[in-house]
Amino acid sequence: MSDTISRFIFDNTDVRGEHVRLEKSYQDILNIHHYPPGVANLLGEFLAAASLLSATIKFEGSLILQVRGDGEVPLIMAEANSERELRAIARDANEAMSLDFKTLVGNGQLAMTIDPKHGKRYQGIVSLDGDSLAHCLEAYFQQSEQLSTRIWLCADATHATGLMLQELPSKTPDKDRWQHLTTIADTVRDEELLTLSAEDLLYRLYHQDAVRLFEAKPLIARCQCSRQRVEKALISIGQEELNDIIREQGQIETNCEFCNRLYHFSPTDIAAMFDQNTTITRH
Repeated sequence: MSDTISRFIFDNTDVRGEHVRLEKSYQDILNIHHYPPGVANLLGEFLAAASLLSATIKFEGSLILQVRGDGEVPLIMAEANSERELRAIARDANEAMSLDFKTLVGNGQLAMTIDPKHGKRYQGIVSLDGDSLAHCLEAYFQQSEQLSTRIWLCADATHATGLMLQELPSKTPDKDRWQHLTTIADTVRDEELLTLSAEDLLYRLYHQDAVRLFEAKPLIARCQCSRQRVEKALISIGQEELNDIIREQGQIETNCEFCNRLYHFSPTDIAAMFDQNTTITRH
């Protein structure tokens, strides 16, 4: 499979790992918007990172990584859900020509949002002090979660990949062992991340360590937009404002910024939306 995420653990050590490799899903997302090379690569890193982080959380819902800054790309985000579906977007990024992380994002904030299907939404925020997305995420975990976490990300024109090590909570953490495992992982080269399978990469890094690799799970690019979600957003605007648009344009057209799917709403559709909403509210 070309798009997979794989979990691995080290025997007798409270350290877990994840490896992700994206190809088709990454290309499917890039083909929608045709970003400049630097933006495309950064979006690939966001997709890989969101995949890695969502795999560590046992929940039904979505994990969203988002950066708002004053750089060449005002907003960039990626989302991975518990069904292992991915989507991502970089907003107003067509003129961004840099390959440098700090130039692309500038000064701003990195937000990680966990949006469960049941329960309250949680968001953690950290400033963009690192010189890469991986370093910013490591700082987030150090400050917000207080979990020792190391992340390696890489993307090119065809693949987006990532490797993560995380030290699990323990009463007797083995810092020497953690240092050993991360020092070895620091030797990984971008070329190896982009070309090697999880099995081959772990053998290259840890053939002298007791590491167990679990069965890979597939990932897919799929937008979560729907007509129902768009209707909910339109209702929040208000019937009077929507009626003004209808009078000017004859109908309302809106498209999903992630997948570019176009939704049409006639005057009858708009009236029915509010009639239905009123009925539901009364009950």
